[in-house]
Formats: sequence, structure tokens, C-alpha cells
Amino acid sequence: MVGLVNTALGYAVILAGLALGWGDITSNVAGYAAGLLAGFALNRRWTFRSEAGSSTGEGRRYALVFLVAYCMNLAVLTLAKSLGFVESPLAQLAGLCSYSVLFYLGSSRYVFVAGPDLRVPSPPEAMVQSHER
Repeated sequence: MVGLVNTALGYAVILAGLALGWGDITSNVAGYAAGLLAGFALNRRWTFRSEAGSSTGEGRRYALVFLVAYCMNLAVLTLAKSLGFVESPLAQLAGLCSYSVLFYLGSSRYVFVAGPDLRVPSPPEAMVQSHER
């Protein structure tokens, strides 16, 4: 639900920016900036139910995952523009979808993980750990 709300907010800002003549990139930056801080707080609390106290490490990991996912979004947008989709809501939507998938995966596997060990355990290791508890 958090992802849908955040995505709808960002896309609404992007569409408003396009309607105001801001162009693809400026509208895109405004849309993603609108949801960045709210997304961190909501995802941390509700989506991933992070039990850790506030940490700068979690914030840095979130920023890094955001940057990687946002670069993917810009790559999709740039490709769409090169194919003739200039200031297109559909191109923005394609970029947004690639961003959302990559950002969710990064958040669930790297940002909001329990404990100091940031590795995702392999299935046999995960089974051993669950039996030890």
C-alpha cells in the first residue's frame, strides 16, 4: 500500500510538471523528490517493519538504493526519448515501474535488514539459522 501511495504521489507530481511545461527531467526529479523522505519513513515503519533504532547506516543504504534505482529510471526515460517518446506520460510510467521494482528489491534485501550482517543468507544457511532460534 505504501508503494502504491508513494508511486501515485510521485506520478501525479510528474504529470503536473509535464502539464506546466517543466520537461521530462525536471518533472521527473520533482516527482521523485516529493516522495523520497515520506517513502523512507513509511517503508521503514510499515512495509519492512524495521525494528532497528534510527541509524545513519540505514539512511545511507536507503539513499544508495534510491540513487541506483533512480539512475535506472533515468536510463529508461532517456531510451524512451531516443525512441521519440518526448514528454510522454507512458515513458514516465515505464521509468517509474523499473524504479519501483529495483527500489523494492534493494530496500527489502539491503536497506531494511535485521542485524549487522547485510548478506542475504542462502536457503540452507537460512534454514540452519531458523532452527537455531
